[in-house]
Amino acid sequence: MTIEIDNGSGFCFGVTTAIKKAEEELARGGTLYCLGDIVHNSMECERLRQLGLITINHDELAQLHDAKVLLRAHGEPPETYEIALRNNIEIIDATCPVVLQLQRRIKQQFELSRENPCQSDAPIAQIVIFGKNGHAEVLGLVGQTKGEAIVIEKFDDVKKLDFTRDIFLYSQTTKSLDEFHLIIDYISSHIAPIATFRSFDTICRQVAGRMSSISQFAARHDLIFFVCGRKSSNGRVLYNECLRVNPRTYLIEGPDDIHAEWLHDVETIGICGATSTPKWLMEQCSDRIKATIIEADS
Repeated sequence: MTIEIDNGSGFCFGVTTAIKKAEEELARGGTLYCLGDIVHNSMECERLRQLGLITINHDELAQLHDAKVLLRAHGEPPETYEIALRNNIEIIDATCPVVLQLQRRIKQQFELSRENPCQSDAPIAQIVIFGKNGHAEVLGLVGQTKGEAIVIEKFDDVKKLDFTRDIFLYSQTTKSLDEFHLIIDYISSHIAPIATFRSFDTICRQVAGRMSSISQFAARHDLIFFVCGRKSSNGRVLYNECLRVNPRTYLIEGPDDIHAEWLHDVETIGICGATSTPKWLMEQCSDRIKATIIEADS
């Protein structure tokens, strides 16, 4: 039996940078808080907790004063920065550059669509975000529009838009590129002649590029272990792609989820994961598989 860990899996640039900043700050000593889980992987969060990182929510942030808080790669709405300023909180901003650029684009479009005096009698344009409701990144994007942006989670949601009004479409950086193009095609074919439609491909190419590579990886193995946290939006997309290509794909959070009976009649095993999956965790899964095989043969 051969076991291969996918070289393309593991932390994306934004997550790597956020974790590095956390480790550097913790090494200096003192107390460091993180607003929300630094990454959607419980085991990596636990590793950093043991180093001293304290995870807080937005309610706790509002009560915090004179402290140091790290903002994770997903980004935050303007209100978070306003609270930090009022409470004398030092921000360690680890917002992914791709997300930060997207926030700025949405904010600029929102302000332009509401400040043009020549269009005062026209219906207000719709800022639409293809993303997961409640996701940290999406909350930060919607915050750039004072909560007015419309979030569509899947293709069928596009039908609720008003096609007689201007539509400016953006996407959460980790969504499916294929589904985004389906949404673009639908809006293009339904937009009224009096309205304007513009779409902006804001999907991270480092993430989007993993779809084809992970598909090829899954196809060349008898069995796939896809390692990721249950909260990972990106992980769910990549896992479903593996499952589509290889029906013998199992979603696991770590080595303890591996069952010996899954390994029967298997010659090659592939281990891959999301942009929130640490390499060390995939290596632990590989070690557990090897130990399970040795135990079964003894």
